[in-house]
Amino acid sequence: MSASDSSVAAPGDQIPAGADADTAAAADQHEGPHTGSGQHGYSANKDAYLKRLKRIEGQVRGIARMVDEDKYCIDILTQVAAVTKALHAVSLGLVEEHIGHCVVGAAAEPDPELRSEAIDAKVKEATDAIGRLLR
Repeated sequence: MSASDSSVAAPGDQIPAGADADTAAAADQHEGPHTGSGQHGYSANKDAYLKRLKRIEGQVRGIARMVDEDKYCIDILTQVAAVTKALHAVSLGLVEEHIGHCVVGAAAEPDPELRSEAIDAKVKEATDAIGRLLR
């Protein structure tokens, strides 16, 4: 891995966006209604997300190898920045998928009282996730 390998995204990759450890742990706590389809919003793009995450995983291993080989610190930092940017892209896509699928699905609730609660809950989930991303 060289300093010129500053991006994890392959040309043409267009994936809406990820999660940190807190987000992953929080996801286990949100197994409530998902708009009745039984699928998460990202399900249609699951393979693309997995491909992107495997690419990121490989780059993280490359960074560890750079440290092990005592590479120049700025080159390592360049790679860390690329991984961070790639994870942010995954995160943004997942937020977009949540809003487009889960929030919109909550808005389709036929009972007006339940609809309002469901929308509020899904929007709060998104807002909390965005807050974790910005920390």
